[in-house]
Amino acid sequence: MNETITGHAVHRDDEASKIGMWLFLFTELLLFGGLFLVYTIYRHLNSAAFANAAGELSVLFGTVNTVVLITSSLTVALSISAIKNNKAKRAKMLLWITLLFALIFMINKYFEWSAKIHHGLFPGMEHFMTLPPGEALFFLLYFFMTGLHALHIIAGSIFIAVVIAQLNKGKITQDDYVLQENAGLYWHLVDIIWIYLFPLFYLIH
Repeated sequence: MNETITGHAVHRDDEASKIGMWLFLFTELLLFGGLFLVYTIYRHLNSAAFANAAGELSVLFGTVNTVVLITSSLTVALSISAIKNNKAKRAKMLLWITLLFALIFMINKYFEWSAKIHHGLFPGMEHFMTLPPGEALFFLLYFFMTGLHALHIIAGSIFIAVVIAQLNKGKITQDDYVLQENAGLYWHLVDIIWIYLFPLFYLIH
């Protein structure tokens, strides 16, 4: 798309921006897909140990965070619908709600991780070193994969905060909301990754 501003031609290629985001998301899928494959292989080799270790996790915490993230995906989708209908104020409100859900997720994760660390289940701690190899491997993968996901939650939250700032400046409008769409795509990816992490670590015993 070409635009003219104060007599100067400015080129804005929305399709290229979307394709770039999809390519980036593909690399993220490859990253987590590889981790899921590693998890599956080690679980097959240590099925009993993984089942015992999974019993230490709180299904309640995992379920709450799953509901929180699924709901946050809805608010992101509704915000995009709102800007399409030229309702910037509603779009911003929905994105703020999304950030609130992200904060709730991280608070829950903080308390969940704190409980595991308190019980010495974090890699490198004295109690962790006494665990059977299979159980130690489970918690190593648990902290690494959920920690990496938490970093993606933080990155997605920053992305959404940038979108809110652009909405405040009037730079995202009914006619130009690609940045908001890209933020939504990233957030949906973060949610999808968690939907796989939840059953793998919390439900399969």
